[in-house]
Order: sequence, then structure tokens, then C-alpha cells
Amino acid sequence: MYLSRVLLDTTGREVMRALHSPSKFHGAIENSFKGERQRNLWRLDNLNGSLYLLLLSGEKPDLTEFCKQFGTESGWETKNYDTLVNRIQNDMRLRFRLTANPTVSVYDKDGKRGKVCAHITSEYQKKWLVEKGEKNGFLLDVDEFDVTQSKWNKFYKSDNKMVSILSVTYEGILTVKNAELFKNVLLCGIGRGKAYGMGLMTVIGCGKTARKR
Repeated sequence: MYLSRVLLDTTGREVMRALHSPSKFHGAIENSFKGERQRNLWRLDNLNGSLYLLLLSGEKPDLTEFCKQFGTESGWETKNYDTLVNRIQNDMRLRFRLTANPTVSVYDKDGKRGKVCAHITSEYQKKWLVEKGEKNGFLLDVDEFDVTQSKWNKFYKSDNKMVSILSVTYEGILTVKNAELFKNVLLCGIGRGKAYGMGLMTVIGCGKTARKR
């Protein structure tokens, strides 16, 4: 797996358009690979006043055209992601960042699964991630992570259908309890909306190891 980063030109017209319609980023990303289209994970990160696009892919991308359209003269950088993932072990404490689409399925009076709705309060957005963690090999303490951004993205797809999707960014510290399940989260993402920049979790060490119980 490869993790790539592109510094975006936020003064450019194409970036401004894509920020209002994330499917433009998605299409340009998919065109950066040869052969059949793949579902690659990506997200936007604001770091020190600059906007970056992070991309996780199974193949090494050629982001030349992407950078011409959305990037700056600095181009892009790509690193082997397997090295980090292979170091993941049980009881590690890691600092994480995730942009996701926290949702809940509403059931009708007959118990049939119906409409999918977004969690719009930080309380339930955090609860959603805690529950996802329990099923995917990591634990969260509600006092050790926060929702740092929550915003609606509304745009039209190429078939003129309106998409309305809530983007929620989380940051904090987690504890790995099942390394294999957690590695799958890092490689495959979490939640809905992956084509629109949701689901990619990245981690770095925070210098602490959880005590075994």
C-alpha cells in the first residue's frame, strides 16, 4: 500500500470547484491509475494553514495530471504504507485522525431497515466512533478524542442527482486491542462515503503503551 500527499492550490479555480463537489477529486484520483478503476481512500487535511489531499492506494499513483489540475509546483510525495501498518501491535496507543460519515439506519414499525440518517450532534458522532472501534479492534475513551470539524457537503453527481453528506473529522488517541482487525481499518477505511473523501484513518505513535489488563 502507498500513502501519497498533494499540496493543493487553494487559490486555483479547479480546487475551489472541487471543494464544493468532491466527486471532482474522486474522478481525478481514479484517473491517476492504470487499468480498471479501484476504490482508493482519500481525505482533505488542513495543516499549518495549508490544504493537502491524502491518498491511500494499493498501486503507486502517477499524480502528474492531478497536480496540474489541483496542485502546486511542489508536486506530490508517496511513501510505502506497509511499513507503518506492519508495526501495529496489540495495546499500542496511537494518535489518530479520521474524516468519516457517521450514520444510523432508521427502522420502520415493522422492524425493516429504512432510511440512513447522519448523526448531527457531537455526542452521537463520538458514540458512533466508539461503537465502530469496539467492532474493529480499537478502543476509545470519550475524554481522549474530539470532533474537530463537522460540515455538510451538498453537490450534484454527474447524473444530476443531489448528494448530501455530512463530513466529520475526529482527532485524538486510541488503543489497539485487536491488531489484525485494526490493520483492516487502516487499509480499507471505516464508514460510508469513501468516494467523497470519508473513511481514511491515519495514525502516529504517541509514546505510550497501554497496560495489559
